[in-house]
Amino acid sequence: MIGILIIAHGNLGDSLIHCANHVMGEKSQHLRQLSITNRDDPDVVVPKALELIRQVDCGAGVLVLSDICGATPCNIATRLVNPGNVECLAGVNLPMLVRALTYRNESLAVVADKALTGGREGVMRIAGLNSAI
Repeated sequence: MIGILIIAHGNLGDSLIHCANHVMGEKSQHLRQLSITNRDDPDVVVPKALELIRQVDCGAGVLVLSDICGATPCNIATRLVNPGNVECLAGVNLPMLVRALTYRNESLAVVADKALTGGREGVMRIAGLNSAI
């Protein structure tokens, strides 16, 4: 099973986990989050992130999901990447997380690909049913 760590601003990671558990109908195991504030020093946070990776790693690898590419959470996640063992995707959203949870018994590469596809396909323009509003 692939472990999943979300590194994101504020309460986003906690909210995504709460929503994913609601959608999936169960509490997801080996899923954690690390909240980042504007006062956090990346050099101090990286060891905390490494500890969370150790907690969620079941031996098959860990997928790290961050929010905004180039922002502090993603910069921290970048320092954790270990190809084949720890992979990172930026732009986390609920469809991405649900897809990762759905396929997490596959290989890390497959889970990363499925999560990326789920994140992209989960973003779309919706046509309204009632144009009079």
